[in-house]
Amino acid sequence: MSRRNRKFGPLVGSIDEGTSSARFLVFAAETSELLTYHQIDVQQMCPREGWVEQDPLEILKAVKDCMEITVDNLHKLDIDPADIVAVGMTNQRETVVVWDKYTGEPLYNAIVWLDVRTASTVDEVLAGVQDHNQDCLKSLCGLPVSTYFSAVKVRWLIDNVSKVKQAFKDKRCCFGTIDTWLLWNLTGGKNGGLYITDVTNASRTMLMNIKSLQWDPVLCRFFGVPMDLLPEIRSSSEIYGYLMDGALQGVPISGCLGDQQSALVGQMCLRQGQAKNTYGTGCFLLYNTGQSVVQSNHGLLTTVAYKLGKSATAVYALEGSVAICGAAMKWLRDNLQILEDISDSDKIAQSDTDSSEVYFVPAFSGLYAPFWRKDARSVICGITEDTTSVAIVRAALEAVCFQTRDILDAMNKDCGIPLTKLLVDGGMTVNNYVMQLQADLCGIPVVRPLMTETTALGAAMAAGSADGIEVWDLTNLQAVGNDTFRPAISEDERDMKYSRWRMAIERSLGWVDDEENTELHEEDKQQYILSSVPGSVFIFATLCLLLVAQRLKS
Repeated sequence: MSRRNRKFGPLVGSIDEGTSSARFLVFAAETSELLTYHQIDVQQMCPREGWVEQDPLEILKAVKDCMEITVDNLHKLDIDPADIVAVGMTNQRETVVVWDKYTGEPLYNAIVWLDVRTASTVDEVLAGVQDHNQDCLKSLCGLPVSTYFSAVKVRWLIDNVSKVKQAFKDKRCCFGTIDTWLLWNLTGGKNGGLYITDVTNASRTMLMNIKSLQWDPVLCRFFGVPMDLLPEIRSSSEIYGYLMDGALQGVPISGCLGDQQSALVGQMCLRQGQAKNTYGTGCFLLYNTGQSVVQSNHGLLTTVAYKLGKSATAVYALEGSVAICGAAMKWLRDNLQILEDISDSDKIAQSDTDSSEVYFVPAFSGLYAPFWRKDARSVICGITEDTTSVAIVRAALEAVCFQTRDILDAMNKDCGIPLTKLLVDGGMTVNNYVMQLQADLCGIPVVRPLMTETTALGAAMAAGSADGIEVWDLTNLQAVGNDTFRPAISEDERDMKYSRWRMAIERSLGWVDDEENTELHEEDKQQYILSSVPGSVFIFATLCLLLVAQRLKS
């Protein structure tokens, strides 16, 4: 790689396509400094309750526009875009796109990872399994059979969308997670685009064997997905191909990681026993287990953490996934209108105007790890006539921290070695109240990096360290500055609060009747609404909230 005189040394770009936005960021490889970026929001569509979709073409355009505008930013900063030697990619996982390989047109909207329309599909594929055991495939793929993962979304598309069914029959259908869709388009699309994915994204489909790192014939037969229509699985760090157009035409794409695995790398959790927690739309805690495939007995997922090179050995992780984190705050703002701005939650939660002890379980589409209960729905417990919106906001923030405690407890049981500190990243980490609360409720220090763009950084590190690029030295990583939040409450107070949280969890279970759902599905698949209206407790609480908000405004 040429070492010409560069203002900041060699640069690496990072595409970060998340659930709510697309971004393109540029890092200096020698210092990990973020130089500039641009972000564009991506719309979510909810055509029915429990359904969450996005337009694949909107995602693609947002990524391309972010790249062009970021390059313009470099020019304004008097930085030469030609200094960008490689581009990495990180993406929302489990979200599924299907498209026609001859025309490049999507055959349906992208079905987002938190969509729960596949509840009946899960029931159908488990119908022939003894005891309907949702862990029946964990020894092969590391995952429970759940609405969360990609395979059941593909199965639903084949069963319910005629264009997809015909395209699969004609063998002209491409299927992929967001990384595959973007890589195919950015490297040529219908004119020779690369049809690939990396091991971290493939490990979230339920179709890849967690040990061989290849598509598994047993898994593919189980879900009825043809193996010959799946993309090629590559490592997380290698030169895949080159950008075919735009301001960065000709620059190699050499890194690809699912967003949570990318954050693990960006947080430099490259040693066994290190862990990080990312707070975004959902909440995801990953624990590096090294080269060992650790199967959880306590509701966690076994996943590939990264494979940094074609000949590198794969590193694995245990993961705890929470569906609703920042999404709960958005719900308070948009649906109940008791927040004008999500950033106000910190100040509101710390006010002394309401001392109510309220517990909020945000199970809008069921509970993920460690419970895996698709019959759960949201409940708010402990409301009295004196409760105000302050207590509800506080309870929503506390729910994020309690769910992290649930996952940490499960990890301690699986690994036998409790964490001594928790590294954190993601949008909600700017909230000092939440970070202190997390330390209090988990009883360990919470460490927040001063440079919070760790997800995008991880993809840049993978790209910059790839063979043939080699501008990023992963063997000599410098420690980054951080803030540390230490527990400030007693163990008795911590245990009392957590026991009441678990009482609230119990009250959130059993709101959806699977038998009723199945009967409705048989009557009319196309009109089936998978996620039923939450239970009466939640409805009553919502009405109370609306009345409280009205009283506060008056």
